[in-house]
Amino acid sequence: MALFWKRAKTAKQDQAEDREAIPVMKPGEPPQAVERERPGWISPSYTQSRAAWLNPLTAAANRCVGVLPASPYMGPYKVLRTQILQKTREQGGRAIMVTSPLSGEGKTTTAINLSFAFAREFRQTVLLVDCDFRKQRIHELLGIKSDKGLIDHLLNDQPISDLIIWPGFEKLTLISGGGTIPDSTELLASPKMNELVKDMKNRYPERYVFFDVPGVLTGADALAFAPQMDYVLMVVSAGSTPLSEVRSALQLLPSEKVIGLILNKYQKR
Repeated sequence: MALFWKRAKTAKQDQAEDREAIPVMKPGEPPQAVERERPGWISPSYTQSRAAWLNPLTAAANRCVGVLPASPYMGPYKVLRTQILQKTREQGGRAIMVTSPLSGEGKTTTAINLSFAFAREFRQTVLLVDCDFRKQRIHELLGIKSDKGLIDHLLNDQPISDLIIWPGFEKLTLISGGGTIPDSTELLASPKMNELVKDMKNRYPERYVFFDVPGVLTGADALAFAPQMDYVLMVVSAGSTPLSEVRSALQLLPSEKVIGLILNKYQKR
């Protein structure tokens, strides 16, 4: 099992690595990606999604630093991206569940920033899916207005194309918003959800799909959803998550799918 350490680099180091940075689109621009004059750069058009612009100030205030191309805090996420790409390209599979032992450990923020880091890479696109059916937060953290989410598809047959949001950031789309339900475990484990995950995984060969799922020890959601995933990433809060809770969470998950732990909120002394 790989152990991923999140450590911030200097702004100078990060800027030197960030030559592939993508600017946040401005409101009023057409809902399609800007063509890049770089060999190998995938630049899709988003005709099957709705544009809902993210708010860079809100996102930055919520530590979603991925929207800022020159952020000194993106260096660790690029290291994570490289490690994950090496692992997944070797073994196959692009559906990744991001979870944690408990709540409040930063899994949602990590899933967001990691998705932005992947969208900056040349060879793939990203779909970020909010699967916390009791507390939809991805769109709120990014400052996006959205009254539709995955629940609307699973319960009310809302077309997925009506739920996918292009937030004005090239090569990244997301699903988040709408109502919440208490019986989330049954919905995550339902045949309809299983078919949807298969479609998300296989529709585009260059797309990675990140699923933000509730903490393992906070309910049965992560356990019910893990069998549908290719990989699992666990976010652990430095200095606060008891080691016993980490071990308990790992024992409940399928060990062959867990590709690493992310030590969040780590501060170098």
